[in-house]
Amino acid sequence: MEIKDVKAQKTLMIRLTTPVSSISDVMGEVYTELGAYMGRKGIDFAGAPYAMYYNMDMEALDVEMGFPVAGDPPVEGRIQRGELPAGKIAAAVHTGPYDKLEETYTKLMAYVKEQGLESEEWMYEFYLNSPMEVAPADLKTEICFPLK
Repeated sequence: MEIKDVKAQKTLMIRLTTPVSSISDVMGEVYTELGAYMGRKGIDFAGAPYAMYYNMDMEALDVEMGFPVAGDPPVEGRIQRGELPAGKIAAAVHTGPYDKLEETYTKLMAYVKEQGLESEEWMYEFYLNSPMEVAPADLKTEICFPLK
């Protein structure tokens, strides 16, 4: 766990509302749609896929999913430009299945509190490898809490 300064990062993203029970399927669809669009338009990936969570309503999760990009690529339909903001974040890398992410979230929240800091109401995750390429035990997810 660490506190670090991050630079703003432009993104191509789709923001939507979904029940948490559908998040895996929705992510697969969104990342496939974005990847295909970027391929058609010749837009390069500038980092790992991410998801930004604006609330924790398990029935109506407000989530933005996307990829970091360079420049200001064209947009189309629900594919829009976004930005991961600059600033200080508390971050931790979770190794293991997605259904165990809560353990690392809990540790990171405790770390933020121990440091006397306060996080924003929203957070984001980077998916550093793919469940289509590695076993669940080897998945790596970076959890990021922007700090106030």
